[in-house]
Amino acid sequence: MTPASPGSLRHHRREFSRRRLFAGAAALLAAPLLALRSATAAVPALRITGVELIPVRATSRTVWVFVRLRTDRGLTGLGEASDAFGFANTTRADVDTMRAQVASFVRMIEGRSPLDITAFRQQGLPLARTGLVAATAFSAIEQALWDLTGKALGVPVHALLGGKLRAALPVYANINRATTMRTPSGFAATARRAVADGFRAIKAAPFDGFPPADAPAAQIEKAIEDGIAAVVAMREAVGSGVAVMVDCHSFFNVEQAVRIAGRLERQSLTWYEEPVAPENVDATLQIKRRITQPMAAGELLFGIGGFAPLVRQHAVNVIMPDVKHCGGLLELTHIAAEAASEGLLVAPHNPSGPVSTAASLQACVSLPNVNYLELQYGEVAWRADVVAPPERFVDGQARVADRPGFGIELNDALIKTRALPL
Repeated sequence: MTPASPGSLRHHRREFSRRRLFAGAAALLAAPLLALRSATAAVPALRITGVELIPVRATSRTVWVFVRLRTDRGLTGLGEASDAFGFANTTRADVDTMRAQVASFVRMIEGRSPLDITAFRQQGLPLARTGLVAATAFSAIEQALWDLTGKALGVPVHALLGGKLRAALPVYANINRATTMRTPSGFAATARRAVADGFRAIKAAPFDGFPPADAPAAQIEKAIEDGIAAVVAMREAVGSGVAVMVDCHSFFNVEQAVRIAGRLERQSLTWYEEPVAPENVDATLQIKRRITQPMAAGELLFGIGGFAPLVRQHAVNVIMPDVKHCGGLLELTHIAAEAASEGLLVAPHNPSGPVSTAASLQACVSLPNVNYLELQYGEVAWRADVVAPPERFVDGQARVADRPGFGIELNDALIKTRALPL
C-alpha cells in the first residue's frame, strides 16, 4: 500500500464502501476470539510466573518503559507502557508508580496460561478505566500476553488476529522530538532528513509551548505566527509529494483552531490533529464543519467507549488509537472495526519505542481501514538495535514480521550499555 498524498484522505475514504467495511468489522471482532478458543487447548501447561519492568532512558525527554512477562517454560512476552505521564519528563517516581500498577494486573494472571487473554480483559478492564496510568499498564500486559501466545503457538500475532491483509504498511515520521531547534529552519531541516531517509509522510507539533488562554494577546499571536511559519517551512522543505500532518496538542479554542486551519489551507495538510481535546466532541465537530482539512484525534482515549462519540458523530476523519493506552491489541481491533462500520480511517498513534511499534504493526496489517502507522523519528541513533532483530524501515514502509509473537526480543546488552540513567 502506498502512502496517501497530501490532502487525499477523502479519496481513501471513497475507496471503502460502508457494506464492505461493516462485513470486515464483523470478521475482525470474531477472528481473535476464535483463534484463542482453539489455541487454549493446544498449550494448556504454560504458566505466567512474573514480570519485569524495564525503563530505558533514550534522551532527556524520552523514557521507553518495557514490560516482560515470564513463564515457567522460559518463554517471555513483551509489551510497552511508555508515555503514561503526559508531556513531563518520566521520573524514577513515575517508573515506580507504573511498576506498582503493572504488578496489580500481573496478580490477576500469575499462575495462569498467557492464552487466557479474554479472562484477563474481563477482570482487568474495570481497573484499566480508572486513569491513564492504569490503562497503559493494562495495555502493556495485554500486549505481552499476545506476544507470549504467538510464541507458544509458533505463529505471528497477526495470524491470531485474522491474518495479514498486506505485508507492509506506510509509516509517517513524527519529527517533533528530533527537532531540537524549534524554529522554522529547524523543523525544515529535520523534515528534509526524514525524507532523505525514505519517509514519504511527516508530522510535527510546531505549536508546542502555546501560551495559556489568559496570556497577553500579542504573545498568543506570536505563537500562532511562529507555528504557521514552521508548517510553511516544512512544506517548502519536502515539496508537494510528501504528506504533512500537524499535531496541535489541544492548545486552541474553536475560533483559534478555525482561523489557523484557514491560514494553513495552502499547505495541503493530510490531517489537522487535535486542535481541541478529543473528549470535547461538540467543539471538535464544530471545527470539522468549518475547515477544509481532514481531522484526526484520539491518541489517549481508552476502549470502544472512549472512541464511540468521535466515531458515531463523524467528528473526525481519522481516529488514532494507541496500543499503549487504548486497551491493547484486541481493543485496537475492536475500535478499528467500529470505525470501519462508519467508513472512517485508522492511523494508530505511536510516538513510542520499538516494542509498541512491533506490536502495533502486527495489528495494523490485519485491519482493512488503516492508512498509516506513526514512528517517533530520529531521537537516538541506536533505537533500531534496542530489539533483535533490529527495527527496519525501507522507503517509508515497515514490513511485518512472520516470526512467532511480535517477532522481536529486547537487546539487553545494548540497553545496559546505552541507556541513560533515570
